[in-house]
Amino acid sequence: MKDPIVRFKEVHKSFGDVDVLKGINLDIAPAEKVAVIGPSGSGKTTIIRMLMTLEEPTSGDIIVDGNNLWKMEKNGKMVRANDKHLRNVRGDIGMVFQHFNLFPHMTIMENCTTALIHVKNMNKEEAREKSAQMLGKVGLGDKIEQYPSQLSGGQKQRVAMARALVMNPKVMLFDEVTSALDPELVGEVLEVIREIAKEGDMAMILVTHEMDFAVDIADKVLFLDGGVIAEQGSPQEVIQNPKNERLQSFLHRFIS
Repeated sequence: MKDPIVRFKEVHKSFGDVDVLKGINLDIAPAEKVAVIGPSGSGKTTIIRMLMTLEEPTSGDIIVDGNNLWKMEKNGKMVRANDKHLRNVRGDIGMVFQHFNLFPHMTIMENCTTALIHVKNMNKEEAREKSAQMLGKVGLGDKIEQYPSQLSGGQKQRVAMARALVMNPKVMLFDEVTSALDPELVGEVLEVIREIAKEGDMAMILVTHEMDFAVDIADKVLFLDGGVIAEQGSPQEVIQNPKNERLQSFLHRFIS
């Protein structure tokens, strides 16, 4: 088996007196697709946010492609990572947020090229070419000079995906990307994610309430409950044949 592209080792996260994650141990293989399900407050989004360096673990280690994300070696000791180290390790990770997080004052093209130019040091022409190709891939090749305010929610979410994908991440994170969309727009966004997943070369972690989608796309499903991984396995094991009583109760709300 290949070394994991992402590894959580005894990761805890507390906010004040509230323990949100209680010793998460998790390995994600290169190109593996992992769906994360569970009730609100179970710690799903916190896992994603720690990988994006938006939240720091209280204790434990997060390893990305062999590099400790939140710690670095200095004078023979492991110390808290500085901003440069965090940026370098996080460079292999892309994220699509629930609420798009597009720059409203920039065109769709500019939203996609900004990080390529300023983070990857790509020249403007090459960045535009790469972005145009990716925007075409998500079905928005005819929208490149429009602004986010001119797009539907589903289109904005597809721009957000294109913006993350142009950076060639090794790991893509999706945080309930359909939850802010009108029901009729959910399908178009899920279809784009399906197409991305089929290409198979990126690991993907998807926090989702779309159970049929999780069965369809995931290699592994994690059920988080009370800050721990209460059950994990294939979609068939976890969603279609759950053992855990809390998981059975949780799924009953989504599967008739």
